[in-house]
Amino acid sequence: MPGSASRRTVLAAALAAAAGTAAAGTAPASASAPGGTEEGAGLPAPGTVANRFWSTYPDWRAGDAEGTRAVAGRRPGLVLDAPLGRTDYTDPHTGRTAAWEYARWTSPAHTPSVPATEVIASWNAHTPAGTWLQVELSGTYGDGTGTPWFVMGRWASGDSDIKRTSVDDQTDGRSTVWTDTLAVDDPASGLRLTSYRLRLTLYRRPGTSLTPTVWRLGAMASDVPDRFTVPASAPGPARELAVPRYSQNTHVGQYPEYDNGGEAWCSPTSSQMIVEYWGRTPSAADLAWVNPDFADPQVCHAARHTYDHQYSGCGNWPFNAAYAASYPDLNAVVTRLRSLTDLETLVRAGIPVITSQSFRKEELTGAGYGTSGHLMTVIGFTPDGDVIANDPASPTNEAVRRVYRRREWENIWLRTKRYDANGRVRSGTGGVCYVYWPVEPGPAQRLVLRSAGLL
Repeated sequence: MPGSASRRTVLAAALAAAAGTAAAGTAPASASAPGGTEEGAGLPAPGTVANRFWSTYPDWRAGDAEGTRAVAGRRPGLVLDAPLGRTDYTDPHTGRTAAWEYARWTSPAHTPSVPATEVIASWNAHTPAGTWLQVELSGTYGDGTGTPWFVMGRWASGDSDIKRTSVDDQTDGRSTVWTDTLAVDDPASGLRLTSYRLRLTLYRRPGTSLTPTVWRLGAMASDVPDRFTVPASAPGPARELAVPRYSQNTHVGQYPEYDNGGEAWCSPTSSQMIVEYWGRTPSAADLAWVNPDFADPQVCHAARHTYDHQYSGCGNWPFNAAYAASYPDLNAVVTRLRSLTDLETLVRAGIPVITSQSFRKEELTGAGYGTSGHLMTVIGFTPDGDVIANDPASPTNEAVRRVYRRREWENIWLRTKRYDANGRVRSGTGGVCYVYWPVEPGPAQRLVLRSAGLL
């Protein structure tokens, strides 16, 4: 089954039950390299999505620093300066307890333009061996009451110090964290999160001068209306980007400790395609652990370094963004887009996008499978407006490039409700995607990213 979506199924059932819903439970365009033109740069700001990312020196200075320090430069960031003290952390996945020095940074309260039913945090950081970080989120409801601090991720780029993990069983009875998403339990009640703060805790081995460096921290707040279908959009100009092609299925059976091997590696495989599109790649030393008999060892590497040990999968959205941003001078976020037109605008500027969708086999002509959750990389659009996707759920690398019918693809990506093969109501992602881009994008790319609320 493509993808790895167990907690998406749980979330679907929970939201459907709360809302009272019956629920149980290919002619190519011309290829081009990274870059962009001014064409179509006026991307409209999404009306149901609001992004806020802290990434500038003034941003880091504006937060409440407790032992952290803002650093200026070409890529401003936040580092551990003077630790507040020590704490013990028992890793739930190894049982090992270790002492760590720590410091904290808390963002100012942010009021998004969209009172939210869901909030997803994401971050970009470097965590050398001997360091890690934790991201938390606290929100305020429209009635003035607040949430506790919810853990949105405990993360390190490697896995020798701690096991990268989400945290289950977090709820205040009104909202719940589902792996990487804080969701209001009963959106039909009208309850919304009207503001939030993010808290970042940096950890290092005691007695050292090691530090994580965080370049970007933020969240996407959204209130996408329930819908089984979305209006059709008009096609824009054709373009196709030259994105590397990797199949997850060629890795079936490899490293089953990472979500049963390649059959569930759609997310890291897609991430690796775009990392390499932007000219980054793991070093030979990075790949030394991979069996030399395996082709495309960088896909195995991506799976290992996106794996969430609590979720038991490689499909944690922010962990994939953080993996991509661990490469030199790459930014990466998790967000939602409002329409296929918005996605076309990014692609036309030279920015491929990883999208999340679920569908029955008969809903996407030519896919040849159905899935409860799958990631693929949108690399272009045909002259007729159909979607050109690098679909990792393909038998070979050569077969990865697919052309999908625009109307079908648009609907399965943007809807929030769908029927499964048994006729039961399940959730859709409502336009969730990963966007990765270089720290210094071209002028047209910068304009498009800013219009999308990502800069």
